[in-house]
Amino acid sequence: MLSSLLVKDYMIGDHLAFTARTDLLKAVHTLLEHGLSGAPVVDENNRLIGFLSERDCLKATLDASYFRHEAGEVQEFMSRDVSSIAGDASVIDAIQMFLANPHRCLPVVEGSRLIGQLSRADILKGLEKLRRDGR
Repeated sequence: MLSSLLVKDYMIGDHLAFTARTDLLKAVHTLLEHGLSGAPVVDENNRLIGFLSERDCLKATLDASYFRHEAGEVQEFMSRDVSSIAGDASVIDAIQMFLANPHRCLPVVEGSRLIGQLSRADILKGLEKLRRDGR
């Protein structure tokens, strides 16, 4: 049953994303405001180029305290080696990625273009809804 469920049916399509030039302090505020542990970073063509996580933000804070300078831009601290998943991948593929990695969310792509974001909670909420609906 799970193999027929697709990531695009569980992802959040109206997702938050930053540009590389976003001010880091503004990005931190936005993550906190939305209750997110991280967000994708895209270029001007909405292609995925990185991911800014809480961990990246903590590193920026530590660097700023040691070197006594302003935090800077997202591009200075984002992770560039980003795990992502295709929208037409199965939910099983996503679950396996979450179990194999510490990621709390995955950018969802079509080619290299960002189309959404999928969290562990999104999958669990979707599975709970399936159970309630009796599928």
